[in-house]
Amino acid sequence: MRKIININNDWLFSKTQKNAPADFQSEWEKINLPHTYNGSDGQDGGNDYYRGKCFYAKEISKNDFEEDRLVFLEINGANSSSEVFIDGEKLFTHHGGYSTFRVDITDKLKDKSILSVATDNSPNDFVYPQMADFTFYGGLYRDVNIITVAKSHFDLEYYGGPGIQITPEIKGTSAEIDVKAYVKNAENCDIKFAIKDNGKIVAEKIVSASKAQEMLTIENVHLWNGRKDPYLYTMEAELISGEKVLDNISARFGCRTFEIDPDRGFILNGKEYPLRGVSRHQDRPGIGNALTEKEHREDIDLIYELGANTIRLAHYQHSQTFYDLCDEKGFVLWAEIPYISKHMPSGRENTISQMKELVIQNYNHPSIFVWGLSNEITMNGAKDESLVENHKELNDLVHSLDKTRLTTVAAVTMCGIDEEYVHISDVVSYNHYFGWYGGNVHMNGKWFDDFHKKYPKKAIGLSEYGAEALNWHTSNPEQGDYTEEYQSYYHEEMIKQIIPRKYIWATHVWNMFDFAADARSEGGENGMNHKGLVTFDRQYKKDSFYAYKAWLSDEKFVHICSKRYVDRVEDVTKVTVYSNCDEVELFANGKSVGKQKKGEYPFFRFEVKNEGETILKAVAGEYTDESKIRKVETFNEDYRMKDEGSVINWFEIDTPAGYLSINDTLGDILKPFKGKIVLVKTLLKLKNTLSGDSDKPKEKEKKKKSGGKFSVMGFDINKTMIEMAKGFTVKRILMMIGGQLSKEDVLEINKSLNKIKKKK
Repeated sequence: MRKIININNDWLFSKTQKNAPADFQSEWEKINLPHTYNGSDGQDGGNDYYRGKCFYAKEISKNDFEEDRLVFLEINGANSSSEVFIDGEKLFTHHGGYSTFRVDITDKLKDKSILSVATDNSPNDFVYPQMADFTFYGGLYRDVNIITVAKSHFDLEYYGGPGIQITPEIKGTSAEIDVKAYVKNAENCDIKFAIKDNGKIVAEKIVSASKAQEMLTIENVHLWNGRKDPYLYTMEAELISGEKVLDNISARFGCRTFEIDPDRGFILNGKEYPLRGVSRHQDRPGIGNALTEKEHREDIDLIYELGANTIRLAHYQHSQTFYDLCDEKGFVLWAEIPYISKHMPSGRENTISQMKELVIQNYNHPSIFVWGLSNEITMNGAKDESLVENHKELNDLVHSLDKTRLTTVAAVTMCGIDEEYVHISDVVSYNHYFGWYGGNVHMNGKWFDDFHKKYPKKAIGLSEYGAEALNWHTSNPEQGDYTEEYQSYYHEEMIKQIIPRKYIWATHVWNMFDFAADARSEGGENGMNHKGLVTFDRQYKKDSFYAYKAWLSDEKFVHICSKRYVDRVEDVTKVTVYSNCDEVELFANGKSVGKQKKGEYPFFRFEVKNEGETILKAVAGEYTDESKIRKVETFNEDYRMKDEGSVINWFEIDTPAGYLSINDTLGDILKPFKGKIVLVKTLLKLKNTLSGDSDKPKEKEKKKKSGGKFSVMGFDINKTMIEMAKGFTVKRILMMIGGQLSKEDVLEINKSLNKIKKKK
């Protein structure tokens, strides 16, 4: 039977080696897997992390393995293209950094051989991803194994899959289980299929390996029922010749039904089961994506504590360890390929191969319900015929590989709801950041109502939403201030809008954890996206984490917000408490401030006199939480964002009461006529950054063909985009476009606005 031998230890690594080695060099670094070469430079900002080819090498010998056995190398993740060599001879090339692949190395092994693997995350125009808001860590960052099998064996080379495909169908109280095996060199062999329930065989059959497919029945089937009861069976398959077992494999599976209804949302086993959860990026400080089982378990436990019942695994195939944990915990998963942000015509073949690997390798996981075709792929517009055709091909491919699940896409806000691309997949979701990247948080609900009204038969979901928060604090949170208080306010308002709209088939917070995006320079810490509910190191749960826990979890608790915001200048301060208990009482230095009953939402507000130092204690039944505040005369600048990349600092901006400034939104500036004039003058200064404002012949012809419509980044300007823009302050726009104007220009604009009275 097969043997799986982990070979993570005792590798040599080189960042300078140019060719596959025939022998080792003394300067090579000794390492163990999993490993990435971007653990530091991929997280420190500047968008300058190393993207290139590196070599891993290890000595192996054919004498270490039994004779008359085939020897396969199994690599579970190598980003993003990789090549496998034995003694300098190339055996295999793989494009795609997040899936498993295997290579038959049997005939090339000698008594003493050098196995080497080159991983290459260099930019190119045919392997996804190439443009995205996360770091593309290079390296051998998942387990590497040697698998030995008999000549007759379950197929190891069929797109890196498990060699077995299990398809349950519920029929009354029973389940019909269609099982198909993939075999190699199995003439005159049989396959014995057996279903086990807690170790006890409940169904078994023997079938010829030439057929390799059979139907088994589970009577009185125990359903896989999400977090409530994630029940799993095990399918075992033995390849036999006479009385001899040549190979064996097994896979867990679950039996369930589901549908996604445009009005009722997600339905599991015949009952409405609203999907409310998070998205997950997997990386960690210093180690990037090179995780062990320990980190995966820590992540799943934190998501479980939150009370989420669904996870969007963005934006690539995750580790089999994590899919297994999701099966066990009962999470409903959205799994997707990294077809993201920038459509590359020459990358079409890569989207197909990555999708085949995603579906075939993960088909048996009962936790997966939808396959994601792409994410924000229309960043340069949705009318590209190549892009549309690519999605149609992917959609058809998924349905040919898996007739039991649905397809979806995550569309970017600017993409109009009438675009053909939006309606290719079975269901659709949108990434909306109203209230963070423009607009205001209250726009979300209306947008979904408008979509649902226009397309009542198309199930709509919310695939991303969020706001960034670091250790900055304020008593007056504002959009774009990166404070923990604004993030909390934002998510409270989102929860209020999601709850009454059960037709939204799934909602996924962006993101469960802060993650590295080396190109970023926001919030005062470069190289990071801080939209997580939990910090990058998983050590601090932000207040917004507890807002969701109060809404979604049955685990009773009470939490006082803004614990890191101690020094406060106001005489009376507002204190927010989150709890899923029925009543909360707050004490200040032992004296009750008052009791509150839980209302429609699990958010409690108290006002507390701010005198000297005050110890706050929240009590909800047997649960308590404590924090403290302290009265100060001047605002503690340690709480205010320090943004080194900003064109201008907050204290340099004059903001006379009742008059406009660059701290006001475009919507406010557009109200008075004089504000419109200043805005036009500002746009003229920035005209070279506006893609729609051009005198070039090609642009003139494009505008003529579009009937005179104005476009930005390939999108026709629509009402949603205009409303979003109105929510931006001038200062934030100038920050986001990277300092196109000098400080003097900005101060001059502010001076002009200071002369204009605000209009209500």
